[in-house]
Amino acid sequence: MKFVHIADIHLDAPFTLLSDKLNIGEQRRIEQCMAFKKVIEYIKTNMIDYLFISGDLYESEYIKKSTLEYINSLFAEIPNTKIIISPGNHDPFIKDSPYDLFSFESNVYIFKSDDLEVIEEQEVNIYGSAFNDFYRENNPLENIKIMDNGKLNFLVLHCDLNGAKNQNDLAYLPISESKFKSLKFDYCALGHIHKKYISNDNRIVYPGSLISFGFDELGEHGMVVGEVVNNTIHIDFIKIDNREFVEENIDVELFNSQMEIIDYINNYRFNKINFYKINLIGRRNFELNVKDISSGIIHENILQIKDLTKMNYNIESIMNEKNLRGAFVNRVFALRDNQTITQEEMDKMLEIGLNAME
Repeated sequence: MKFVHIADIHLDAPFTLLSDKLNIGEQRRIEQCMAFKKVIEYIKTNMIDYLFISGDLYESEYIKKSTLEYINSLFAEIPNTKIIISPGNHDPFIKDSPYDLFSFESNVYIFKSDDLEVIEEQEVNIYGSAFNDFYRENNPLENIKIMDNGKLNFLVLHCDLNGAKNQNDLAYLPISESKFKSLKFDYCALGHIHKKYISNDNRIVYPGSLISFGFDELGEHGMVVGEVVNNTIHIDFIKIDNREFVEENIDVELFNSQMEIIDYINNYRFNKINFYKINLIGRRNFELNVKDISSGIIHENILQIKDLTKMNYNIESIMNEKNLRGAFVNRVFALRDNQTITQEEMDKMLEIGLNAME
């Protein structure tokens, strides 16, 4: 038995971060579909028995009928693969939703209820349930006992592993890892967390989002593939997304002006495929304006520049000065020592105040 496990595709997502940058958002939406097609091509080539989609296949608010028709045409290309979908918080099974109205291929099974269902196959029992709203608190695993009929037991579910619901926050089915382990599923095909996570015993698995959506989702993105051999599950991760979101740190202590920073960035050999966030770090000896630096950058795939630098002041020396600067610095340190302000707030106050006195 062979399977592919994907989640959090978010077809037709708006890509707000990218949409203002030379129509990259639209380009990224096309790449979503291309990534999904890669999954289907892999399934065809390797004769995969099951495709598990653990929620957030599409964005309910934005999904187009043409996109649904496209992915359904891909489903039609793998008629011998059983496709199991557990709707999540971005694509819940609700009245008049695409899951409710659209006619998917006969090899597609969509869990409809927030109660736990089970599909009994020849080699495996497949459990799952659906979000019936855009948030969810009830845990379908609370009072279940998995079957002991000589088959493997798989779970397909969209949930927030170890997520805790704060009083004013919406819940996205928070379930503890200890709860999963106590139930002894052979494989938990989960979705919701966009970064890859595989437990030490390979039984609790998030493949992460199929493609990356931003700088909070660094690293490779793709799918998990598995095969059952002699009742043992072997899994592997395969990269699908050609692009990565990458953070690069540049230490400004190496430079004497903004123009030197701009020249350095413009001459840096960035991978043209990836998207970059530049963090300016270290202590500087000159004034710095991120907007001015951004306007001088020629690389279109640099999406953000963040100033994390500090002015290169000798604070200890200034504290001993018998003038306004010395009095100001000592007053700010007193506020920090009295826990009126945080260390971060103190650093910012010092920089703003000392810069103003220059």
